[in-house]
Amino acid sequence: MLITFFRSIILYIIVLIVMRLMGKREIGQLQPFELAISIMIADLASIPMTETGIPISNGIIPILGLLVMHLIISIINMKSLKGREIICGKPRILIYRGKIDEKALQRERFTINELQERLRGNNVVNLGDVEYAILETSGQVTVIQKPEKRNTIPEDFNIQPEYEGIPYDIVIDGRIMEKNLQAIGKNYAWLKKQVEKFNMLPEEALVVTIDGKGQIFCQKKE
Repeated sequence: MLITFFRSIILYIIVLIVMRLMGKREIGQLQPFELAISIMIADLASIPMTETGIPISNGIIPILGLLVMHLIISIINMKSLKGREIICGKPRILIYRGKIDEKALQRERFTINELQERLRGNNVVNLGDVEYAILETSGQVTVIQKPEKRNTIPEDFNIQPEYEGIPYDIVIDGRIMEKNLQAIGKNYAWLKKQVEKFNMLPEEALVVTIDGKGQIFCQKKE
């Protein structure tokens, strides 16, 4: 029992390291070759995790082999357009200029109901509002609405918004983010002065953030 416990921990750490080395892409955005490798890694790790008679190296070595294969395919993917097309495929237009491409749906084995579901996932409930719908290589559907149906933006009214910048976390769960403080050119004395306006110390805060306009959000830990 104890051996199985420690083997599980070791394999978990190995799989975690391998997945981190593979990159930060979200599960829903995995390319087919990445999804295949992820599934294979899960299978390879599960066998030596439960079968104590199998050497743990029988799981670790193939997992590392898959990591090497992933890195090779990733390099081909970045360097070769043709290789990228073979490995990942090409995006396919499902709706073109407001008209559904039935042949494209058939090639991708997409039903009208599935297309409507993907559109709703993009906050589009009416097929008639769509100018283009593109099935990406990751399986996601990108939707471009007709001009009259899109949300208005300041540019439509010739308005130039003020630059907002990026918000920074400067305290998380009572821990001061020193690097973020340095990035905004501030120090602990300034932080303490700002947080005291909320009747607390920085170490007592659950979260403190500052946006590009200098506005501070602060909440105390319970």
